[in-house]
Amino acid sequence: MIATPARPIHPFRLANFRAYWLSRFTGTIALSSMSIVIGWQVYNIARETMPIKEAAFLLGMIGFAQFVPLFLLTPIVGLVADTVDRRWIVRATTLLLLATAGTLGLLTLSGSLSLVALFGAAVAFGIARAFSGPAYSALAPNLVPRESLPTAIAVSSIAWQVGTIAGPSVGGILYAIHPDVAYGTATLLFAVALLMIFLIGPVPQPPVEKDHRPLARIVEGFAYVRHNRLVLATITLDLFAVLLAGSSALLPVFARDILHVGSRGLGILAAGMGIGAATTAIWFSVRPMTVDVGRKMLAAVIVFGAAILTFGLSRSFGLSLAALIVAGCADMVSVYVRQSLIQLHTPDAMRGRVSAVSQLTISASNELGEAESGLLASLLGPVGAVVFGGVGAIVVTLAWSRLFPELKAARSFDPPAEPEFPAQNGVSVP
Repeated sequence: MIATPARPIHPFRLANFRAYWLSRFTGTIALSSMSIVIGWQVYNIARETMPIKEAAFLLGMIGFAQFVPLFLLTPIVGLVADTVDRRWIVRATTLLLLATAGTLGLLTLSGSLSLVALFGAAVAFGIARAFSGPAYSALAPNLVPRESLPTAIAVSSIAWQVGTIAGPSVGGILYAIHPDVAYGTATLLFAVALLMIFLIGPVPQPPVEKDHRPLARIVEGFAYVRHNRLVLATITLDLFAVLLAGSSALLPVFARDILHVGSRGLGILAAGMGIGAATTAIWFSVRPMTVDVGRKMLAAVIVFGAAILTFGLSRSFGLSLAALIVAGCADMVSVYVRQSLIQLHTPDAMRGRVSAVSQLTISASNELGEAESGLLASLLGPVGAVVFGGVGAIVVTLAWSRLFPELKAARSFDPPAEPEFPAQNGVSVP
């Protein structure tokens, strides 16, 4: 009689993973909520002296201010995540974010908030995210048994994605109550995230490859992504699609000057993608995706582009909100597939470096996408910028489906039996 294999332990049954998940979820909500609040304040201050197009351009520069430090630090942050205790990396960066939120709250309360302070906060965000992103992503697989890893990755990515998309709605609604309420809540959430990460006990850390020079190990992270075509395809598809179709930076413009719904309407619009993402995440927690994952990712990105196109053309608050809800659903499907494929197709010793490359593309698609949206808005107007992005995301997805047949061929999350990474200088990379 053949014994039935035991069911894998659910990650939430492990205290270390519960603390990790709560830390990532609360920290991501706080950071994302502050992003929408900072954007609203920048746009309002700029509109006191600038017309819509110029103010929209300055709004986009907030994203660029976050992207620059992340871009400059990416070559080293992955190596740090594979060398230093990942818990301490997250603790230090969360403390920086907590201090930044508290400072902005005090400046707002005193009436001395300025564009210089807001851009300085954006730079601090970029530095913190540069180090915390790879550390958070690479830490999750160290907290659970190997057989529980797929579920842990899915649940972890849900915490990040729901927090990223729901955070702006929280920030917008709290800001409508009072700016200090928004900053005070963000500071409290960062404090909870910091406490949770201190509750995580000792975890395995990949052995440092002392026979490799640091520069060589950094290069290996980029080389692994370049040679693993499935990982490359998932990373770059998100990069170009969201770079073009990201519309979050322009939400303050639509709320104030196109739909005329003010800060409270901004919070509701920002909640749209959070509602869609949360609904999809709940569905995946009950019915995990198991088959045709690549094709479903491609379809989701096309739906995302079409929803953003609809949002750009809409002049109805209800239709705009519905379009953002659909966009959130589609984005959650894409992130669920992408993060699971990347983590499961990457050896643990390289997860920090590969996560750093992935984070760079995510930041390029989000923060650099905000700068692109601001630039296009200054040339085409905010509506033209969003419409252009939605069409562009659809075109990129169709092109990637032909350039990378590996995406359509990805039937499940299971990695191949042998890694698709060649030996370098006579040394095989695990």
